[in-house]
Amino acid sequence: MKHVLSVGQCGFDHGAISRFLSGQFDVEVTPAATAVRAFDLLKTQPFDLVLVNRQFDADGDEGLGFVKALKANESLATKPVMLITNFSKYDQQAVALGAVSGFGKAAIDSPDVVRKLEPYLK
Repeated sequence: MKHVLSVGQCGFDHGAISRFLSGQFDVEVTPAATAVRAFDLLKTQPFDLVLVNRQFDADGDEGLGFVKALKANESLATKPVMLITNFSKYDQQAVALGAVSGFGKAAIDSPDVVRKLEPYLK
């Protein structure tokens, strides 16, 4: 079983992402509402992929800032991370920070998204 950390999603979106991932892969999805909670979890549990909302629902933090902080952390820098956004400009900015190209919530269930996730969740 693979493990995914879902950071900054609202409850509805976390549920939709979890159902989508569980329907495609053998995964367990753990939510983290804030960056502090996410880093606490990353220090204590192994995750195969980190999915980060562009703007955190709980506190308004920016997903790009989280990606930058994750990639700057020596012990976590190799962790695969994707930004969840419907806007390609933010996805490109995340990739420039070291993330892998992510996907938007509007594209959930598409074959393209499944292909993007397969290297990390198969």
